[in-house]
Amino acid sequence: MTGLWRQVLTALNSDQPHAQHDRERLLALGAAELAHARRTSEAPVTVKDVQRIALAEFSLLLDDAQARSALAQRRRG
Repeated sequence: MTGLWRQVLTALNSDQPHAQHDRERLLALGAAELAHARRTSEAPVTVKDVQRIALAEFSLLLDDAQARSALAQRRRG
C-alpha cells in the first residue's frame, strides 16, 4: 500500500500536471483505503463512507460511481 500513498501524495502536492481523471481515481482509491482502515465494526464500508472521507481529507466530491469503483478496485487488491 506504500505505493498507493506515494501516488496519492504526489497527486495532492505535485506542481506537475496530472490528468484530472487520474488524480480523482487515485484520491478515490485513497479514500476507499482510509475508509477500510478506519472502520470500527464488521459492517462493510459503504459508498457514502468513501465519499465522506474523500471530501473531508482531499476536498474531493465523488459521485456514487467513482466511490463504488474505488471500493471495487480496493477489494480486488
